[in-house]
Amino acid sequence: MSTHNFGIAIHGGAGTILKSEMTPEKENNYKAALEKALQAGYDCLENGKTAMEAVEAAIIELENSPLFNAGRGAVFNAKGQHEMDASIMDGKTLHAGAVAAVRNLKNPISLATKVLHHSDHILLMGEGAAEFAKQFEIEFESDEYFFDQYRYDQWQKIKGTDNFQLDHSKKEKKYLGTVGAVALDKDGNLAAGTSTGGMTNKKFGRIGDSALIGLGTYANNKTCAISCTGSGEYLMRAVTAYDVSSRMEYKGLNLKDAVNESIMDRLTEIGGDGGLVAMDKDGNIEMPFNCEGMYRASKNAQQTVVEIYR
Repeated sequence: MSTHNFGIAIHGGAGTILKSEMTPEKENNYKAALEKALQAGYDCLENGKTAMEAVEAAIIELENSPLFNAGRGAVFNAKGQHEMDASIMDGKTLHAGAVAAVRNLKNPISLATKVLHHSDHILLMGEGAAEFAKQFEIEFESDEYFFDQYRYDQWQKIKGTDNFQLDHSKKEKKYLGTVGAVALDKDGNLAAGTSTGGMTNKKFGRIGDSALIGLGTYANNKTCAISCTGSGEYLMRAVTAYDVSSRMEYKGLNLKDAVNESIMDRLTEIGGDGGLVAMDKDGNIEMPFNCEGMYRASKNAQQTVVEIYR
């Protein structure tokens, strides 16, 4: 039984991350959080667990860190609430599970996984998703658990206006968001997952690309596994995650060329900022982005990478 070139890649958001605005302490905190999540996922793979399990384990760690706009660090919406989206996809079966506009869930990615395994649906939202969660031992947390002073201050600045704040938009350069992971396990199966708190001051139950299969998350053993981050509305219009897979499947491109066409050409052409982490069925890893930075990390038998800037 060949053990494939198993490995994992994760991200903690892409956008305007400037070294000039990052204290060494903060940089170390981000790197430590990325390393912890990376290791959690890699340990699963090393122990012969599935790519699905590794992706969930890594994302749980990222959700549990207040540094990232997912789970505990989720941003405030226009009503001062935290509404979170997450999705996960199995490259072997093409099964997927997702939740949108869920509140008070400690780990939205875990509920997305339950949707995949225990429902005949792919996407559950809001109250229905919360009702579904009650069938399982899914942890709920109080609003206090999700309160982050920085996020609150960020919201206060634009509260009551029609502005919404992408975590990584040019005007507010400090804080980024969406988290995600892709993995290839020893059996040669791929998986991808993404989780987010969305946009500060978002209204009307806005849902972004992270909850949507083929847009923010996609995995197919024939091609690749993708998790996106960035300006969700643009990633939605470009169907970015599936776009990479399609370029490989129909054009015969390798992973590197496919992600570069998707992110550097297509997303840039329509004016979107963002990036993604990707793995193909051979274990190649790519982490492209068309903005100043992306919190990202990857690990396989050959090397460990933890990076923020270009």
